[in-house]
Amino acid sequence: MNTDARRYVIIVFFLLVGSIYAVRLFYMQVIDDSWTLRAQEIAEKRQQITPPRGVFFDRRGKKIVANKTYFNLMMREADMKEKFDTNAFAKLIGWTPMKVKSRFWEIKLGEGRYKNPHTGKTTSNYQKIRSYPFVKEMSMEEMANIAPYLQNFPGFYEEITSMRSYPYANAANILGYLSEVNSDEVKEDHFYRAGDNIGRAGLERFYETELRGVKGIHYIVTSALNNAIEPYANGKYDTIAKQGPALHLGVDIVLQAYGEKLMKNKRGCIVAIEPSTGEVLALVSAPTFDPNLFVGKRSISKNYSRLINDPAKPLYPRPLSAEYPPGSTFKLIQALTALQEGVIRPGTGFPCTKSMVGCHNHPHARNVSEAVQYSCNPYFYYTVKKIIQQGKRKKVTEDAPIGLAKWTKYMKSFGFGVKLETDITGIRSGLIPDPAYYDKWYGHNAWAFSTIRSNSIGQGEVKATPLQLANLAAILANRGWFITPHFVKSIGSKGPLPIYRKKHYTMINRQHFDPVIEGMRMVVNEKGGTGSQARIKDIIVCGKTGTVQNPQGEDHSVFIAFAPMYKPKIAIAVFIENAGFGGTWAAPIANLMMEKYLKKKITDKEKEKHILESDLD
Repeated sequence: MNTDARRYVIIVFFLLVGSIYAVRLFYMQVIDDSWTLRAQEIAEKRQQITPPRGVFFDRRGKKIVANKTYFNLMMREADMKEKFDTNAFAKLIGWTPMKVKSRFWEIKLGEGRYKNPHTGKTTSNYQKIRSYPFVKEMSMEEMANIAPYLQNFPGFYEEITSMRSYPYANAANILGYLSEVNSDEVKEDHFYRAGDNIGRAGLERFYETELRGVKGIHYIVTSALNNAIEPYANGKYDTIAKQGPALHLGVDIVLQAYGEKLMKNKRGCIVAIEPSTGEVLALVSAPTFDPNLFVGKRSISKNYSRLINDPAKPLYPRPLSAEYPPGSTFKLIQALTALQEGVIRPGTGFPCTKSMVGCHNHPHARNVSEAVQYSCNPYFYYTVKKIIQQGKRKKVTEDAPIGLAKWTKYMKSFGFGVKLETDITGIRSGLIPDPAYYDKWYGHNAWAFSTIRSNSIGQGEVKATPLQLANLAAILANRGWFITPHFVKSIGSKGPLPIYRKKHYTMINRQHFDPVIEGMRMVVNEKGGTGSQARIKDIIVCGKTGTVQNPQGEDHSVFIAFAPMYKPKIAIAVFIENAGFGGTWAAPIANLMMEKYLKKKITDKEKEKHILESDLD
């Protein structure tokens, strides 16, 4: 055989061998899934250890979210006997045989299904070698009754799990709740497996990655009968589960509970902030509910539909999501903007021209402080007109967009018209209308101040959330800056997230705050002020009332404040729906909250009794 012939024989030989290997490899990887299953089976010899979630403490060190131990009865079909005694098993766990059979199919057809986000097709992920929770959230007593007999039913075993526990029946809208992961979440994040819980709202959702901790792994060696007989390599490759770090909140749970008590039989909210840190002291949404109603799948399925269909909307986070006209509280920011723009001075006065817009019976405001004290509507019409129409163009319809664009920037520097990056879900931005907004409504160069003048007194198109109004009170307390309101003051011992250490400055110079804050002092402490119900003995309170027009019914009652006047420790916003004048309801509630926080006691028991017994719902 010549050299060329040998070469061809060798080439053919290698091609033939390569083809055989290629076909075999294709068969193993694509057609025959036994090797894949074998690899998965080996992987399933490791047990995942789920750590308890991180717990919550309030600013005083009180534990407000804890963990309580429960058990899941787990099932692994690959370990079950071929002839499974359904009747005996049903008797053991207190079910009917039909319910046991239904649960098998529920796991196979329900929990083992996955919807592909790209194709939209639903496929089954169920595998016999994987473990699934057959009975969830069993108490220690329930598990103790059946555990001695589980050896008669191979494939079933107990697994320790935990659920939330709330020592205080408060702050539900802050804390959020947990529920079981769905198949999509299991597919997207390999941390989770069927039966695990995940944060669904509030802080539980925002800090999910931190709270869930780090899972541990325990490798085991099994016998021919698939029974665990010893740790693999004496536990050399095992890892320890690490509990998520505790969240230390700025919330004062005693103040939170008191606020919820004051708001019983009322609709609205309270937001209190520590000005120097931006830490939320209390965030009350009324009506509210007991967070223990959402502990475990059984309770959630029982209570969620009832609460979601309640016309009072207890699940709706009013402080974060409700967008109301801010009313006369918005006059404070108008005065500051006008002073910064130089269109008025601290001593500027305007007549109370009631023919222009309705107002209370009070003397003419001779300066900014008196305008705030009297809450004079005409004064702020004149003031904002000077901001919007500064004579940059001859035609007012061409001049107004220039002024409004500048005004919009001022408003946004105070956190209005933007989402505050608070560490919780459900935040809305409110609305600060800009030139493009009115161009869309009326057409370009087809509107002027006269068209939008209601914004001057916090009506019109302006919308704000109660959280934004409380932040405004904090800005005033700080004379021009704020730290984004947040709940968590420390993740473990690491402190807050970096974003909550940064000061944000408004566009207003510090000196312009003095006459406005003096006006707020006069609102509460001087004759003719509209917020006298917020006075606290021996503490100077600075506040501003608001009465918000409501097309659907009675006006809303609003009040914002901070105290003390110097070195403030609390800034607050109170919003009571359909309650009328701001000084009548919102101001006294703010008074009680501030006194409770600053003095730890209430001196005016009659006022407290009146608020507690009032039904405004």
